[in-house]
Amino acid sequence: MTTTKTPGHLSPRARRFWKQVTSAYVLEGWQAELLRRCCEQLDIADRAGSILEAEGLTIVGRFNQVKAHPAVDVQRAATLALARLLRELALDVAPPDTRPPISLSYGG
Repeated sequence: MTTTKTPGHLSPRARRFWKQVTSAYVLEGWQAELLRRCCEQLDIADRAGSILEAEGLTIVGRFNQVKAHPAVDVQRAATLALARLLRELALDVAPPDTRPPISLSYGG
């Protein structure tokens, strides 16, 4: 088990997420590291989303072609990384059943 002090560089939204998770779960050191990375990816995705809100989903290239704003790729990559890190944390998984298996002669 490790102390789960909220990293100071996180946004208010990521801090709230950190506190929700650490108040509901006891984390090992490696899990706290994954959670920190989750929160950082959440911040990156949110910053990219803010840029897209302000500037739009597309830009005009140097040859006057319309193409996706670079922040689209940043947001997509951060969202995918966040989803994968959350999956690795497996916080929604029930603990394994530690009861011994039922013998074949049980009930018969």
